[in-house]
Amino acid sequence: MCGRFNVDADPLSRLLMELVKLRHPGPDNHNAAPTETIVVLRLDDAGAPELAPMRWWLTPHWAKDAGTRYSMFNARSETVERSRAFRDPFRKRRCVVPVSGFYEWARPAGGGSGGRKLPYYIRPHESPGMLLAGIWDRWRDPDSGETLESFAILTTDAAEGLAFVHDRQPAMLGLADARRWLDPEAPADELKALLSPRLPEDLDAVPVSTWVNNARHKDPRVLEPIADAVPV
Repeated sequence: MCGRFNVDADPLSRLLMELVKLRHPGPDNHNAAPTETIVVLRLDDAGAPELAPMRWWLTPHWAKDAGTRYSMFNARSETVERSRAFRDPFRKRRCVVPVSGFYEWARPAGGGSGGRKLPYYIRPHESPGMLLAGIWDRWRDPDSGETLESFAILTTDAAEGLAFVHDRQPAMLGLADARRWLDPEAPADELKALLSPRLPEDLDAVPVSTWVNNARHKDPRVLEPIADAVPV
């Protein structure tokens, strides 16, 4: 799955300039968590790419309120077309979530840690960031008329190299795939093919300290390695 990630605006600007000629506006968030506001890439009403801040926890446009009673920060790619909450955004409101890397918790190989899961920071081996497949929606408060834009990240079965960390992973897109994901004319079967369990580039799984466990910890200490990176 994907429940925490890192946003480092300057390196992500290099990636976004290559993709759509836009710079990430920031701010940095080294330990982004669900319900926080995150910048995502989408197409505006005229079909031009734009970066928009949204809440990371999707609220369907038909919801009675903007509460977070149900887990809506991830959407399973296998069922996204059938889900009442996600099928309309999948067809009409797709986005790309630029991140520097994401965190996942796993029990160390060979035991140790008293059976506790320890955090890994999953990052690209060379490129400045990752592009994750997302969907978004716009909810309007029936009383005030104010709108809330929010998104969820698509997940897939983990690719073989990442399965030691978790059995699920965020759906990762290469540059060409990200452009296709945003294309309003792309057919559903082609979009689903983009969500297959795969890694578009080499990654590193870096063991980091449990400082990252607390989502209030936003400082760079969450990224400090405590052991050698595992090539993925």
